[in-house]
Amino acid sequence: MTAKPLWIPSQDRVDRANLSRFMRFVRGETGNADLNSYAPLYRLSVDQPAQFWTLLWDFVGIRASGEREPVVVAGEGMASARWFPGVSLNVALNLLRFDDDRAAIRWIRPGAEDVVVTASELVERVAALSAALRARGVGPGDQVAAMVRAEPDALIAMLATASVGAAWFACPAHMERAQLAPLLEALHPELLFATAAADFDDLPVGSAPRILIGAGRTDPDDGLEGVLAAHAGAVPDYAMVPFEHPLYLTCATSAGGGAELLVHGAGGTLIQHLKELVLHADLKREDRVYFQAGTDTMAWYWLASTLATGATLVLHDTHFAPDDAGLWDLVDEAGLTVLGLRADWLDAAAASGVQPRETHRLLSLKTVLTAGAPLAAETYRFVYSQVKERVLLAPAITGVDTLACLAIGAPLLPVSAGEIPARALGMRVEVLADNGVPCVDAEGDLACTAPFPSMPVGFWNDVDGARYAATYFSRHAGAWSRGERALLTASEAIVPLERL
Repeated sequence: MTAKPLWIPSQDRVDRANLSRFMRFVRGETGNADLNSYAPLYRLSVDQPAQFWTLLWDFVGIRASGEREPVVVAGEGMASARWFPGVSLNVALNLLRFDDDRAAIRWIRPGAEDVVVTASELVERVAALSAALRARGVGPGDQVAAMVRAEPDALIAMLATASVGAAWFACPAHMERAQLAPLLEALHPELLFATAAADFDDLPVGSAPRILIGAGRTDPDDGLEGVLAAHAGAVPDYAMVPFEHPLYLTCATSAGGGAELLVHGAGGTLIQHLKELVLHADLKREDRVYFQAGTDTMAWYWLASTLATGATLVLHDTHFAPDDAGLWDLVDEAGLTVLGLRADWLDAAAASGVQPRETHRLLSLKTVLTAGAPLAAETYRFVYSQVKERVLLAPAITGVDTLACLAIGAPLLPVSAGEIPARALGMRVEVLADNGVPCVDAEGDLACTAPFPSMPVGFWNDVDGARYAATYFSRHAGAWSRGERALLTASEAIVPLERL
């Protein structure tokens, strides 16, 4: 039985929500007057996937060329389904849709002046770096590797890589070099972005050229500022690539226990992120967004996609301790409206005894998103008693192997302790018993039982797809599952019980 909600959206929040606008749009396009709450919209999204994803495409304004029909082509199994095979697009073109003087990125550095990059400056810098990459012969079919920190230059480098149609791999900061070496050897990157000249020393990257990025880099030959100056005034040029063209490469653990490179397609990543950010996180252009995100995490890619909404990304290079005031100071000083936090960090803050609402105003804060381990039920209560009563808390089940959410909150739904209010739109998520049968109010394996656009293309160099199939499709026939344990309530909320 679902507990009494800790938060119920006000009528004003419901009326202003992007999700409410989307439902009005869908009703107008389909003539279905019953689509006036989340449950029937979710049902349409999984029962009529071609219709749903096409309507979403129009609502969020994805820029592409080619024919959208067929939307999805079924294969022999779930893993072989192909989405929008007649479409070509470029992710950077879609993320850089704004070109004006509003702040796209604000980088706050303790002891130094803030760095503000306007939307037009971001377009110009990405165009210049894209021209430099092309001059070095980098384009579709190539790979770029990076060892970078969460700062504006890292976003510029990643967007420029997408702009020329190359695939981006951010080396995980926590990974030992002995684990990283075989991944880079298999990848054969054409170009390296690094914070320090020695970052890739003793790794098998051959003679790949390097561009050094970070504050103050003015090296004339290989420093980012010098490279940008050499190509100043370049006209934006975006390589149009197929919907499933490799965009990002992330590290995942295969069924055999080894580290593998997982390939994520451009179109699937884009449309999933815009669905989540616009409809579930309710992002608008006036928002100021901060995520706790290393450059190899799903949250970083989500943060980059936030640019498409016109919101301002706030970056900060300090690790905030859960028991001090640093993060809450940032909320007030930067006027943050949306916080993306690691669940374990917020759990630790709740356990530390801090009381932000007693020491800070937090007037701007409207949404708190969390990812990672299941958020403790007591932490839900901490947010509403010690942070802010009128805030949407939206924990999510996500990961670097989907770059998408299986379950997440929504601005129209109440929040109860220990529960994620909704299965994400367009994701046919079930909890499966050991025999593979969907179950309700019983523990089982969390699974997605129908194809979704951001399903990874596969593991790198997994020609026959055997390692990919063994990792994600061996637990239950015809269903994507990572082995997470969860419970689906009668009210269709997800209670996560175990995360990998």
